[in-house]
Amino acid sequence: MDCLVFNTDFVIRLFMALVMGFSLGLERELTNKYAGLRTHILVCLGACIFTLLSIYGFPTYASGDNVVINNATGIRDTSRVAAQIVTGIGFIGAGTVLRNGPMVFGLTTAATLWIAASIGMACGAGMFDIALISTLLSVAVLTLIRILERQFLPSSGKQARRFKLTIYCDGEEVNKIYDFLSSKVEYMKDFSAKKLLENPEKSKISSTFELAHKRNMNQIYNKLTEMIDADSVNLQELND
Repeated sequence: MDCLVFNTDFVIRLFMALVMGFSLGLERELTNKYAGLRTHILVCLGACIFTLLSIYGFPTYASGDNVVINNATGIRDTSRVAAQIVTGIGFIGAGTVLRNGPMVFGLTTAATLWIAASIGMACGAGMFDIALISTLLSVAVLTLIRILERQFLPSSGKQARRFKLTIYCDGEEVNKIYDFLSSKVEYMKDFSAKKLLENPEKSKISSTFELAHKRNMNQIYNKLTEMIDADSVNLQELND
């Protein structure tokens, strides 16, 4: 039985794919998105593995010194396996896109998974310069462009910040909360109140709405906690 021998070059490529995937996934993880560290690392690493298999896993009749290889196919098309990565990553990316009425969430996360797969392919092909520059540019886009949008672009329907509010409180507070939100938010997508099965006198209130500025979120949260006696108030920002 032959001893297990590691190809140092392959190990380096796999490790680089892991590092690049970690770099992309870290930004998504820190911003609490649906696909975070593990997903981006696995996508990038998987793309690297498929690229290595595509290039080196299917030998032709001869190799190096024209020595015949057993089970060689005689056909060498290194793009066949790698090409399927582009198609396959679409299924994973689609799973991160959520639609709630006219609002769509997760498109940016789907795009980062797509770019993670391409970076993994670059690592698998040994093109570390492309992989490194692509990773740096992608992280810059995810972080710096967000700052640019919020600081310099005018607030509009597209730039408005989306928030989700969840409150557990007495049922008699529902109308008061609805009236308050209607007067404070720019656009309220939905508002629902459901009685709790374990305690019909209590209700769970859920609402999704938009605000032009994030600072308004703190004002709304503070006002809600003052005006009602709620068991819990949870207000979080929703982003791609």
